[in-house]
Amino acid sequence: MKRKKVAIVFLISCFLTIIIIAVSNITIVNNAKGKVFNTTENIPKNKVGLLLGTVKYLSDGRVNLYYQFRLDAAIELYKAQKIDFIVVSGDNGSENYDEPTDFKNDLIKSGIPEDKIFLDYAGFRTLDSVIRVKEIFGQTSVTVISQPSHNERALYLAQHFDIDAIGFNAKGVSGKRAIKVQLREYLARVKVFVDILFNVKPKFLGEPVEIK
Repeated sequence: MKRKKVAIVFLISCFLTIIIIAVSNITIVNNAKGKVFNTTENIPKNKVGLLLGTVKYLSDGRVNLYYQFRLDAAIELYKAQKIDFIVVSGDNGSENYDEPTDFKNDLIKSGIPEDKIFLDYAGFRTLDSVIRVKEIFGQTSVTVISQPSHNERALYLAQHFDIDAIGFNAKGVSGKRAIKVQLREYLARVKVFVDILFNVKPKFLGEPVEIK
C-alpha cells in the first residue's frame, strides 16, 4: 500500500512538472510573437542592441558557435544601421573569464568603432542583463541579440520590467550540445516565473552609464 502511494505521488509530481514546463514555454513563446526577427530587412531600428554574452571557447579549444553566431548577428545588425550602439552583457566572474571583453575585441576587429561598444561586466544571468540595460544603461527600448530561444526568454523578462524590446535572432546551433542547451532552456523558462514571483534582483547594479 505504501509503495502504491509513493508511486501515485511520483506520477502526480511528474505530471505537474511537465505541465509547469509546458505552460512556461507556451507563455514565453506566445509573448515573443511578432517581436523577433531573422533578417535586418524589416526589423525596427533601436538606439541600442543588447548582445547577450556566452563563452568564446569550448573546453576542447574550439570556438563556441553560440558565441560566433551572436557576434555575426550583432555585426550584421550594426552594419545594416539598425542599431547605433552595442551593449555587451556577460559574465566577468573571474580574472581569466571575461565574456564582454572577448566580444568587444572581436567586434572591433570586424570594424565596429570602439566608442560604439559598451560593456556590462555584471550580466551573470539573462535577468541581470535585461534589468541592467534599463537601470544602469538607461535604455527602455532595445534590440536583444542571441539565439531564438534565448531571445524569447529575454523578451518576456523585458516586458515584465517595462522595456520595449525586440529580438534579432542569431543563427541556431545543431548537434548534441544544442540538445543539452535546449533542455536547459526549458528549465530556465520555468525559472523566469520563479524569479518574477520572488522578485529576484540582479547580483549587482551600480552607477549609471550614459550612452551617447
